Amino acid sequence: MQYQVNENGFYGEFGGAFIPEMLYPNVEELRQQYLSAIATPEFQLAYQQLLKDYVGRPTPLYYAERLSAKYNTKIYLKREDLCHTGAHKINNTIGQILLAKRLGKTRIIAETGAGQHGVATATVCALMGLRCIVYMGEIDIERQAPNVARMKMLGAEVRPATSGSKTLKDATNEAIRDWINNPTDTFYIIGSVVGPHPYPDMVARFQSIISEEIKIQLEEKEGRKNPDYVIACVGGGSNAAGAFYHFLDEENVKLIAVEAAGKGIDSGESAATSVLGKIGIIHGSKTLLMQSEDGQITEPYSISAGLDYPGVGPLHAHLHATERAQFMAITDDQAMNAGLDLCKTEGIIPAIESSHALAVLDQRAFKENDIVVINLSGRGDKDLNTYIKYFGD
Repeated sequence: MQYQVNENGFYGEFGGAFIPEMLYPNVEELRQQYLSAIATPEFQLAYQQLLKDYVGRPTPLYYAERLSAKYNTKIYLKREDLCHTGAHKINNTIGQILLAKRLGKTRIIAETGAGQHGVATATVCALMGLRCIVYMGEIDIERQAPNVARMKMLGAEVRPATSGSKTLKDATNEAIRDWINNPTDTFYIIGSVVGPHPYPDMVARFQSIISEEIKIQLEEKEGRKNPDYVIACVGGGSNAAGAFYHFLDEENVKLIAVEAAGKGIDSGESAATSVLGKIGIIHGSKTLLMQSEDGQITEPYSISAGLDYPGVGPLHAHLHATERAQFMAITDDQAMNAGLDLCKTEGIIPAIESSHALAVLDQRAFKENDIVVINLSGRGDKDLNTYIKYFGD
């Protein structure tokens, strides 16, 4: 089974580049150059150096002793929460900003939901001295105020998306509109494995450093490169793509992708795309998409601002269709309690997105000798208000 993208930008039947003609030159320029650019020694040297000295990689693979004892299995946490800016997003923005400079672009745009990708984009723009505009849904601006403040401190302009549900989907629409209007000087840094080809593949490649490190670190700790399970949360799915990447062809490694069930799959307030989605096109890519009978995109919901995307990246749609990955849906309540449990068991406050992945431990049993790697995609500072509100004090 082929899990990598093919030359036409498809994973099985998912992917491609369904874009307005105005965007064709931008996307085509990137498609023609991204692989050869990434492969050059100069690019790799600059990228690896920044990952090491600026981002703080490799991130630890932490054996969670008390959590392991509680669930009677071996649980390792891949600590992406310890990256500079507090999440895995920076792995990708570093790579894309180096590409943007190589292509001679001077103005950077991005979309963000939870704000982590916005912060990571604002960070690398400050680092490279490039103008930065971040589109963010009006509702997300309210619920992720600390990240908005961080973006502004880093010199970015945050533009609210006031249409539709005023969340990530609408921010992405605004960013695409901007790109159409400013095709020559602007580079669009997409934050997840979504959008037209080559973005899903490019972002997955930049995030694949996660699984690359897991293999090296597991060999040091357990004398084997492959765990039994890799678990990661999925909105668009970049942290999961990175955590799964080097295990895609290792059929003995079971992959679990965790989506947000919100208030319940059948509640009408959910973001469980794999269960509720049908094939459609969103933001230039053919994938699984939550939509009404007449093909209108339905509004997703999750307590986590980073998981309420109505679609899923085409790689994940393919992993779901081929049953290479098991998809699980976790409710707000299950995620919040799993997050609090990690705080009290291991002294780590996780992002609510990551808490969805942790909640799998209560939903299925693992064997005593199983090695279970959970990708802790981000830290919970940005979510403290949500946690406090949810738990009362």
